[in-house]
Amino acid sequence: MDVSELVSDLRASGGDRIDVEVKSAAGGLPQSLTSTLSALANLPGGGAIILGLDERTGFRPVPLGDPHCLKQGLGTKARAFTPPIRMAVEDATVDGEPVIVVRVHECDRSAKPCRVSATGTAYLRSYDGDFPMSELEEQAFLTSRCPPLFDRAPVVGANQTDLDSDLVREFLRSVRERDPRGLGRFADDGELLLRAGVLDSDHRPTVAGILAMGVHPQQWFPRFVIQISAEPQPGDPAEIRARNQATITGPIPRMLDEALSWARRTFATSIATAADGTVHDRMEYPLVAFRELIGNALVHRDLDHWSTGMAIEVRLRRDRLVITNPGGLYGITVDRLGRDAVTSARNARLVAICQHVRSPDTGARVIEALATGLPIVAESLERATLPPAHYVDAGIRFTAVLYHSAREPVRTPKLNVTEQKIYDALAAGSITVQELESSLDLSAPNIRKALRALRASNLVVQEGGRGKPTTYRHVPS
Repeated sequence: MDVSELVSDLRASGGDRIDVEVKSAAGGLPQSLTSTLSALANLPGGGAIILGLDERTGFRPVPLGDPHCLKQGLGTKARAFTPPIRMAVEDATVDGEPVIVVRVHECDRSAKPCRVSATGTAYLRSYDGDFPMSELEEQAFLTSRCPPLFDRAPVVGANQTDLDSDLVREFLRSVRERDPRGLGRFADDGELLLRAGVLDSDHRPTVAGILAMGVHPQQWFPRFVIQISAEPQPGDPAEIRARNQATITGPIPRMLDEALSWARRTFATSIATAADGTVHDRMEYPLVAFRELIGNALVHRDLDHWSTGMAIEVRLRRDRLVITNPGGLYGITVDRLGRDAVTSARNARLVAICQHVRSPDTGARVIEALATGLPIVAESLERATLPPAHYVDAGIRFTAVLYHSAREPVRTPKLNVTEQKIYDALAAGSITVQELESSLDLSAPNIRKALRALRASNLVVQEGGRGKPTTYRHVPS
């Protein structure tokens, strides 16, 4: 995507992109660039930084003081990380004005996480900014250097009585029916469960076996749960923090069924008339899309020690549905999701078992493992005239977002000529009215009037007073 298309996308989505950061840099390289560079280097696929745009005014270009000096500063900063950050710096234009585009390459997996050399801190990218990694999150990057085999380990203290007999019975029936010449050829139930990886060589249930068919997996994995809730609605009392909050437990098929029950109770429903004149109930999000995304989160979440304290999280917000699980993508990148028929699995044994595990409520399989799930999500959203799903891989966390309707484009504040001149002048730092009067050849009353308008738009903040000089500066974005 070229810069013009990238900026158009940012304006249309409100800047809702995890792999792109915009900074004005009118007063030089901002201090926050350090954490952003580390976070983007740790992000799968890397990312881009655009210098010379102001997000608060609809990604409008702002004057860059000394582009050559900015580029030199970027080169110096790149060497201040361990390992050094690899980047490509390009000149570009937006709305006919010059900007600087910095392409930050992803750090090699064997060297992650990328740290600030002076402090040893590594940063992680999210929608809300760049955050220092916790020790557990750093551990996630270190362990990702080796193939994940955690679902094959035996569960200490568990035995075969800890498996749900109904789920096991349906599993055995499905295997023998669908794979009679392969796994299903083993007549002895115990041997089949052993060969399938439900039991280990000592006939103890494995992690995969307990999660897929355990009576109560949370006895050993307390946070292998779904934390699910909806935001308060307009008109709810101020003390209401969430609606329909629940912690969903049990083996994977029962958790999936309960999540669907929650969605039926919680998703808003409208009455729609079809082209043939029939009337139907329509949920705000297609249940088939929700089911596929929850199923993926359950079977693909990370099972390493670092993630044992983390749950799958589902948040129904007013304009979107957000599903997040610990563990990033494995064997595929975000741009290939739903396009290539890739069936790579982080938890290969768990996925294989869940192909035959059946829902207690419907008898349906938990997953197909044919790489058809995300295309089904895309098709169901298109039929419901909803925007495409948005997927974010943060390396150690994966998020799927469904939007209730098309996102509103960024509304650029309407600045008059005087307001725009003053706003651009403040990009270099805090300035007094007298300094603005001298540099812009404007009268003090006009400057103060424009500053009041900029403050009302939450673009400028006033500082000082009570014996200190009164200055004005940009509100941090």
